[in-house]
Amino acid sequence: MEARWQRQVQLNRLDFLIRQGQVEQGLYFVVSGALRIYYPLPDEEICVGFGYPNTLLVSFPSFVAGKPSDYCIQALRKSELLGISKTNFMQLVEERPNIRRFWYEQLEKALVGKIEREVDLLLPEPGQRLQRVLQRSPHLFQHIPKKYIASYLRMSPETLSRLRFIS
Repeated sequence: MEARWQRQVQLNRLDFLIRQGQVEQGLYFVVSGALRIYYPLPDEEICVGFGYPNTLLVSFPSFVAGKPSDYCIQALRKSELLGISKTNFMQLVEERPNIRRFWYEQLEKALVGKIEREVDLLLPEPGQRLQRVLQRSPHLFQHIPKKYIASYLRMSPETLSRLRFIS
C-alpha cells in the first residue's frame, strides 16, 4: 500500500471512527473487521452503509465539504484500518494517474450503489429490497450482524429473519 496510507487505526467493537459533529479528516481502507455508517436520530439509528475488508470508508459529505459529519461510523467488531489524510490523498490523486483512475472508479461505484439503494428504499415489499441487496452484495451477511442489515433495509430484524428463512 502507498506509503502515505500511514495512519493505522485499531478499533474495538463499538468504538467510533467518527461521531456526528466531527469533521472527517481522512479516508480509510478497511483491512479487517466490520463497521457501520449510520444517521443517529433520537429514537433510532438509520444504517446507511457498511465497511468490511477491502473497502474504502469515509463520511463522504464531511470529507468533501469539510463540514461536521451528520453521520457516525462505528466498529461492529474489532477492526483494523489504514488511513490517509485528505491533503495527502488529494496530492496522490494529482500526482498519480493510476490513483486518479482508482478514485474515479470508486466514486462511480459509490454513485451507482447509492442510486441502487434509493431504488431499494422505494420498493414497497421488504422481500424485494432483500433480494436486490443479496444480488448486489451477497457477502454482506458474512460480515455484518443481521440487525444492522435490517436497519439498512428499513425493516425489523424479525421481518428480515422471516424473509431469510423463506429465501
